Amino acid sequence: MARKEAELKANEPSSLPRRSVWLKRSIWTAALGAIALLLWCLSLYIVIVRFEGIPADGRPVKSDVGIVLGARLWNDEPSPGLKERLDLALSLYREGAFRSFIVTGGLDAGGAKLTEAEGMRNYLVAQGVPEADILMDSLSRSTYENLIYAQDLMEANEWSSAVIVTHSYHGSRAADIARKVGFSPVQVSVTDSKVLNIPYHQTREVLAYTKWLVSKLFL
Repeated sequence: MARKEAELKANEPSSLPRRSVWLKRSIWTAALGAIALLLWCLSLYIVIVRFEGIPADGRPVKSDVGIVLGARLWNDEPSPGLKERLDLALSLYREGAFRSFIVTGGLDAGGAKLTEAEGMRNYLVAQGVPEADILMDSLSRSTYENLIYAQDLMEANEWSSAVIVTHSYHGSRAADIARKVGFSPVQVSVTDSKVLNIPYHQTREVLAYTKWLVSKLFL
């Protein structure tokens, strides 16, 4: 009896080859997925770092308004990075690229008393811009909302053209969002940063850009 059982077991197909095939397929699938993810991130990273503004020569067509995209305040004042955006907008304003400002951004987490837009307005006024030339969007919490709410202010004031102002690492996504929501022409003026950790922000922007491209499919 024991001999027959041993013979039957010897003739049974082993499950080890099946497990080996399954394991190899799983490894290959994971490897291909990792390569695809790496290529995706690399392609987006190249798009981000190569963006130089629209128009590419950095000279926007004269427009009704400049839209400064928000960033964090420090102690209710623009952070050094946000000041770079505001200083670029100021130079364009003084050169006659636009007549009015829209500053964007809601209340930061962490106990801020002013919205990003209010902090930006205060900075511009301190630099000599008449308060009447500054409109605020104090509700938005993302680049998409920045531009949607800015559009509402443009429509209320019968403005049709704008220059969007931000950092270089953020410019390509801002331009893509502007196209999606209907800005025409799309103009994005950008500044490089001397105060931000650019590799960190560029890497973070890859994730933010990916999230935007997925969200765009459902808009």
